[in-house]
Amino acid sequence: MIEEATARRVLRKALSSGGDFAELFLERRHGYSLRLEEEKVEDSSSGSEVGAGVRVMRGESVAYAYTNDISEASLLETASAAAAASRGGGSVLVSLEKPLSLLPVLEEHPVELDIDSFPREEKIELLRRADQAAREAGPHVVQVVVLLGDGRQEVMVANSLGEMAYDLRVRVRLVVQVVASKDGEIQTGHETPGILGGYELFRDFPPEEAGRVAAAQALTMLEARPAPSGPMAVVIANGTGGVLFHEACGHSLEADAVYKKASVFAGKLGEKVASPLVNAYDDATLVNRWGSFSYDDEGARAERTPLIEEGVLCGFINDRRRSLRDGVPPTGNGRRQSYRFIPIPRMTNTYIEKGTAKREEIIGDTPLGLYALKLGGGEVNPVTGDFIFAVTEGYMIRNGEVAEPVKGATLIGNGPRVLLDIDAVADDLDFDTGMCGKEGQAVPVCTGQPTLRVREMVVGGTSEVM
Repeated sequence: MIEEATARRVLRKALSSGGDFAELFLERRHGYSLRLEEEKVEDSSSGSEVGAGVRVMRGESVAYAYTNDISEASLLETASAAAAASRGGGSVLVSLEKPLSLLPVLEEHPVELDIDSFPREEKIELLRRADQAAREAGPHVVQVVVLLGDGRQEVMVANSLGEMAYDLRVRVRLVVQVVASKDGEIQTGHETPGILGGYELFRDFPPEEAGRVAAAQALTMLEARPAPSGPMAVVIANGTGGVLFHEACGHSLEADAVYKKASVFAGKLGEKVASPLVNAYDDATLVNRWGSFSYDDEGARAERTPLIEEGVLCGFINDRRRSLRDGVPPTGNGRRQSYRFIPIPRMTNTYIEKGTAKREEIIGDTPLGLYALKLGGGEVNPVTGDFIFAVTEGYMIRNGEVAEPVKGATLIGNGPRVLLDIDAVADDLDFDTGMCGKEGQAVPVCTGQPTLRVREMVVGGTSEVM
């Protein structure tokens, strides 16, 4: 995106007032989206942007400046602004007289059907196929909204460690939202397949499937009875159930929260924090997963980071700042929404690894409990790990079988306590896509887990267990 010599001059300027570390981040991005509502293409948009950010670190202080002009003159001016904000001494870690070392350009996430060559008419047809499948699911479907987005992001990162990295990220995602209504009752359903890749996504996940799944959720919940309340066994389904670990535990494993002692896991490395059945990882190397990449937004190599193994806390999710401060290798989790933002430690594809049990065995071994097929939004206190989550699609388990659907259920508990109370883990690991928000920044992530059972959780509802 720029010459190596230019990057070196910008870094030198960034450190002209002193500093321990300087970084130049450049980004070129293009996105395109379509929206289908009421069986019509209501909205389509496309946009491109380019920009750069310069960061200077000195001790615990960080200065950051950005620009949407990547000419050398503008980059030098931006570097001067960051240098002025970080004035006050410091030492450069390496000399910037030598050329920067270009890290290998990797092609680990192949794109078979590129977004730029995929015709607009075929994109619209994908929307219509999802819409039609959802509407055909039943007469009580009253509204279907289908969103399709694709994007191409090129990033280049150079730093005063003497490194220079390039990464290309192509993503496609479909979102289907369905509203069903009957006798004054309204319920919703959604499905969101996505890929770090191209339109080959729909070879493995046809849009009709997304439409049917979203519609089935809404229609099923129309017939659901009010959920019971009280402590009981909870079986959490694979895929979307991973959002519970992501929110209730994952953010507490990010190094900034740990450093600020705003994490329930602070000071517990090497300690038992979960059932021996639990192995949890953050892995940006998973091929073509929505939350993957080859290099993060600080130019660090994507990694598979062990977080919990056999119930023991063995690692945290860190970025370059925490890596330099603590003298440990980066885990490849420095992420930012765009060049306008400073990078912070973020999850990528975070999941609980598969076990050896079968889903049917876990349910069959549960006399009475709740089967949480899909989870929605919730609230988490990262300092204590206390949480409350909505169950958007749930069923009772009776005598070892999935029984009637229930609505209005919430899961109330504590993240570390839930990890300790997991007593069965199936072999059916699956993932779901999402956009994770933190400090005003949203980035693509996957949440994943196999079917698992929590021995006992408090279920919030409006009826008694019958």
